[in-house]
Amino acid sequence: MNVSYWLGHRIFRELAHGLFDYRVVGVEKLQFSGPAIIACNHVSFLDPPMAGIAFDEKIYSFARKTLFAHPLVAKILRSWQVLAVDRDKPDTASLKTTIRLLREGHKLLMFPEGTRSHDGVVQSAEAGVGLFIAKGRAPVLPVRLFGTYEAFPRGAKFLRPAKITLVVGDLWQPDLKNAAETGKELYQSLADEVMHRINELRL
Repeated sequence: MNVSYWLGHRIFRELAHGLFDYRVVGVEKLQFSGPAIIACNHVSFLDPPMAGIAFDEKIYSFARKTLFAHPLVAKILRSWQVLAVDRDKPDTASLKTTIRLLREGHKLLMFPEGTRSHDGVVQSAEAGVGLFIAKGRAPVLPVRLFGTYEAFPRGAKFLRPAKITLVVGDLWQPDLKNAAETGKELYQSLADEVMHRINELRL
């Protein structure tokens, strides 16, 4: 864990506990070694740090390519293990990077919905996360954030009082060998199953 990542992790964790009474339900389910795709709902810009600080180890995540336009911001994001991705046109470089990181034993945070919800309600999953699951062949850890929409919804300019909780689900290893679908149908099916598991998580 580099200095920048450690510092960001520490600052966000202190802010989360101080401002939002942050807690994790099912923290014991985070204690496993090896690679995983951490799949989370997406309702706020707070989601990446609020999910990331639950892990004591370094994890990788994705952010839309446009956020890397400013050199200083890009440098900070990269030091926090954030990878640029074109949300509208996912490229092979992102897929290759994902597969490499998973094979190296790392954990990657992904948001199956692709973009933040406008109303805080869980949205349908895009097929992209299913592609990463199929090609990466790593287990999936579904997690769900509650309270980040109330704290900083889409379009808000200031933080609002709220309690933020991360609920951790059970690690899931898709049975790809016996899958009935192939290609895009398989990717969408995997994405839908991930979203279903996220949506089932409750406080």
